[in-house]
Amino acid sequence: MLILCPTVRATARTAVRASAGVAPAVCLVLVAAAPLAGQRPTARPDTTARGDSAAPAGARPRAIQLRPVTVVATPTERGAPLGATHVDAATIAVTPSNSPYDLLRQTAGVAVHEQGQGPGFASDASLRGFSSDHSTDVALWIDGVPVNEPVNGHAEGYNDWNVLFPGGVQDIDVIRGPTSALFGNFALSGVVNVRTLERMSGTEATVTGGAFGRGEGMLLTGFDHGATGGGVLGLRFAREDGFRPNAGYNLGQGHARLVHDLAPGVRVDGGVELYSSGWRSPGYLSADEFAAGQYDVVSNPSDGGFKRRAQERVSLSVLAGSALWRTTAYATQSRWSLFLTIPPAGGQFEGTGSQTEEEDRRHGYGATSALTWALPRAGEATVGVEGRWDESQYENYYTTARARDSVNALVTGRQLLGAVFVQGHTDVTDRLRVDVGARYDALGTRSTPDGGEATRATHAVVSPKFGALYRLTSLLGVYGNVSRGFRSSDGVITDPTLTPITAWAYEGGLKLTRGDAYARAALFRMDVSNEQSINPITLLATNGGRSRRQGVEVEWRVPVVAAPAAGGVGATLSGDWTFNDARYRTAAIAPDDGGDPAVLDGLRVYNTSKYVGLAAFDVGPGSRAWRARVSGTFNGPYSPFDEPGVVTGAWALLHVGGAVDLGRLARGAELSGGVRNVLDRRYPELIAGGVISPGQPRTFEVSLRLRR
Repeated sequence: MLILCPTVRATARTAVRASAGVAPAVCLVLVAAAPLAGQRPTARPDTTARGDSAAPAGARPRAIQLRPVTVVATPTERGAPLGATHVDAATIAVTPSNSPYDLLRQTAGVAVHEQGQGPGFASDASLRGFSSDHSTDVALWIDGVPVNEPVNGHAEGYNDWNVLFPGGVQDIDVIRGPTSALFGNFALSGVVNVRTLERMSGTEATVTGGAFGRGEGMLLTGFDHGATGGGVLGLRFAREDGFRPNAGYNLGQGHARLVHDLAPGVRVDGGVELYSSGWRSPGYLSADEFAAGQYDVVSNPSDGGFKRRAQERVSLSVLAGSALWRTTAYATQSRWSLFLTIPPAGGQFEGTGSQTEEEDRRHGYGATSALTWALPRAGEATVGVEGRWDESQYENYYTTARARDSVNALVTGRQLLGAVFVQGHTDVTDRLRVDVGARYDALGTRSTPDGGEATRATHAVVSPKFGALYRLTSLLGVYGNVSRGFRSSDGVITDPTLTPITAWAYEGGLKLTRGDAYARAALFRMDVSNEQSINPITLLATNGGRSRRQGVEVEWRVPVVAAPAAGGVGATLSGDWTFNDARYRTAAIAPDDGGDPAVLDGLRVYNTSKYVGLAAFDVGPGSRAWRARVSGTFNGPYSPFDEPGVVTGAWALLHVGGAVDLGRLARGAELSGGVRNVLDRRYPELIAGGVISPGQPRTFEVSLRLRR
């Protein structure tokens, strides 16, 4: 987008020179023309972005930035007419989370229901009251690579956030609603857009220990060659025994990112993410066992699984005059296998259900390419294309203690996606900004059962986007947007004729910005067509229904004590709340016995809460010699899976985290740690058909980081 190059933000990591405002490409600055050879770009605040036409004669030209928006997208502007939450590296560093899902729950107010499995088994992340089984209603992108898995037999769009390499994350945007034309399939309720560090100087080694046998080691190193490029390399290993028996896991990760300037205005940027995990599962508890705190019950000791994933990316950006062209190409490979005992009963009786083995082998390729150029007034326009091809070999067996008894399903799914998109914004007047965009997506899916005939189907979705923001004053603006989004239905790997789920989204609200202070309040509504209801026990799906999500969102970040001097202490209050009424309008769910579907009309959408909230207090000196964070996460009355009309009680958790610089004792040393669920509150992560996945009790961790 056309803005001034953003200011480099300080992070918890010293010697990092990557700008948090532009990722993954370096700031490419225009001063009347393309930058001269060897000229180092300078950072300028993005809050004063305007065109040059009004500059007085003889004035020094203003630096204008064309941001590489191709699918990756830079941090969402506060002046954009949409709702988004930005999470920076400093906040991530002092958040005592137990997973990437919990990290977003504690920093961005995302509703999360973890499923009691280890890393590699996707949990449920939800925005605006979407049930999002395995986070399928939320699109996750890391440096321009989509993570959601198409043609997946377990859940279409299966979305495993555990691929995130925590030490390499620069910042994260959580975009609410399908408002951006840069994201297509699975961006139904919103997008989690992750950017990683493009360069750093020196080496960091971090060792972590904590409750329930937690141990972790991470090595992060990099280089910065100034105008010619830089890089970041990382390795991580983590293990934990778990707070329940038979709940341990091991996790290994690799991360690499390299950038290099081929010529003035021409940059190549490559990255690799590697990930491997293995885990055991204790299974669900019955309601009575959960109420009694009998967490030591194991349903089936042979349950568990493993996950392997690799993704590679290369991006090329070319800056010429007032235009920026950027292309990103990527490849992904993955294999996961899991053994899962299906209820009817929970706890010690769950083993009387049937254990299944599922295995998914897949690979895919994709690319995006877009051209962005400046508009006559302050603004820019982007036109681009996207293509993606994925193949999955899915196997499902009935098993006993991991021994195969019979075959349930053997199928190969292939999906080809092609899309064109346009997005832009302009300041119509000094007060009025208008954003316009649209996508056209075509999906062709082919299903080939083992030994059977292939079936094919094609679907097309048009997704218009429109938004406007009017500045009532220099501090206060009113905004609104209308957009459409979609995702593929569960089960397309076996039935490609299933129509995608679509939603029209409407949002309107107020934004207040004054210096570092920011607040937003909005009303939203999302009308869903071809709603899909899934029985989580039998995995049978019923399509063709309708539903509606509507409610209120409030978000704020307010400095209550400023810290202008290096030795001064500053404090900030922040929060992010969604109050939501999510109800089926016309829907049904397939029963266990194959009889008539259970009618859900007027009932609350499964796996959603009446409200989800976050409140936090951050404090620390300007020198960053130490910093601390106290936060609370709140979950309102909750509607479980497969329990029509049932709504359970609310719960709230308290968390404390912090870090202190030990430079006086050892140069480059930092001690950090935290306690999650300080009050040791007993709460359910997930309830389905009368069985419960319990939430983690009070736990702590301590980390020592050394920098050289």
